Amino acid sequence: MDHRRHHYIGGRWTTSLGDGWIEVVNPATEATLARIPAGDAADVEAAVAAGREAFASWCSSSIEERADLLERLADGLEARLDEIGETISLEMGMPRKQACRVQAGLPVATARSYAGLVRETKFSRSFGTTQIVREPVGVCGFITPWNFPLHQIVGKVAPALAAGCTMVLKPSEVAPLNAVILAEVVAEVGLPPGVFNLVQGVGAVAGAALAAHPGVDMISFTGSTRAGVAVAQAAAVSVKRVTQELGGKSPNILLDDADFERAVAGGVRACFFNSGQTCSAPARMLVPKNRQAEAETIAQRTAQAMRVGDPADPATQLGPLVSQTQYDKVQRLIRAGLDEGARLVSGGLGRPEGLEHGYFARPTVFSAVSNSMQIAREEIFGPVLAILGYEDENEAVAIANDTDYGLAAYVSSADLHRARRVALRLRAGQVQLNGAPYDPTAPFGGYKQSGNGREFGRWGLEEFLETKAIVGYEVPR
Repeated sequence: MDHRRHHYIGGRWTTSLGDGWIEVVNPATEATLARIPAGDAADVEAAVAAGREAFASWCSSSIEERADLLERLADGLEARLDEIGETISLEMGMPRKQACRVQAGLPVATARSYAGLVRETKFSRSFGTTQIVREPVGVCGFITPWNFPLHQIVGKVAPALAAGCTMVLKPSEVAPLNAVILAEVVAEVGLPPGVFNLVQGVGAVAGAALAAHPGVDMISFTGSTRAGVAVAQAAAVSVKRVTQELGGKSPNILLDDADFERAVAGGVRACFFNSGQTCSAPARMLVPKNRQAEAETIAQRTAQAMRVGDPADPATQLGPLVSQTQYDKVQRLIRAGLDEGARLVSGGLGRPEGLEHGYFARPTVFSAVSNSMQIAREEIFGPVLAILGYEDENEAVAIANDTDYGLAAYVSSADLHRARRVALRLRAGQVQLNGAPYDPTAPFGGYKQSGNGREFGRWGLEEFLETKAIVGYEVPR
């Protein structure tokens, strides 16, 4: 059986009740990789029913049972690490070497972290005569993106399993094949039927049905702000819990005492990682005006040295954008930057030289950018960096916070205490200082239109728990 052509519902691979198919395209070659079923509301109905049936027993499973299953899930994913990395590289374009490390490695670490975390969590506490109990929220619906597909999926699945929830996953139809591998691992590790269910399909059909379903107690969505609004509106009818990790336009403040060679080059590489298709990408680099020319020179040199090409080549640093739609959007916004008078430092319109096929974009740096320009306000989701100048620290903070988003921010300074003081003034859910590495156990989520709720670590587990107070005295005999 080709599992890619089926849903996984109630512990079985099932034929779709919908009658359409979706082509999965390799963005580097523009060739079709596979076809997945276009699930519809009937498939979602079956999956939710399976989740509700399983919840009756899974919600009372022991902590050790959940922890053991999460350990086995991590082991199963780790055993297929190379396959997962290669699959994600093929379906969304990240260079294979990076995909095996990041796209496949992070989900393993996340699943294993929740196995440990659930063992440490107290689900019941007493305060005087009141017992406070933390209980699973119920059946959860997950709608996930294509840019870090399995990482975002496991970031929801693992804490939900730890909490005792059941779930229905609707992965991105652009990069869905990694979710099939996850379902195969789930089938192998002994998770009870119906606890995890997978329905393939497009967001406007299967995703909308999941968000609106009255049998779903919680929706966790990661994607664009526009789509997040639609999901929240559909979910509001049944007053279900909604958590969202949405868009970003993250500022990267280089203070005047920063090591510019290190900070500018690192900022460019971080912005362009995954071809710029990262919601927390430091896409606005804020530098003192008297050092802007220096920043431009370093950024230009760094961008021009980046190798764009075949994701299978170990020397490749940037692969293609994920789709023709994404390529067209990036080209439109590069054109907007030129039309609005930003200074092109590197890159520009079109594909890199020598790449005639695939959705490859040129690593692009603009300077002399004002914060009112489209390239400073819209989430481009491509390898495009905007450099903005500021006069002093207060203006830098004002520019950084002048955005509809608030997912992440970055600060560089030779003085860590100064960097922390600036970080406290930024309206963002996560601030990284001096190029600190990503912490997979730190809470991740945004302010403003970047969403609500937090993922990862104990904060991610909290999202899947209800709080019950049991108040009363022992009856005297």
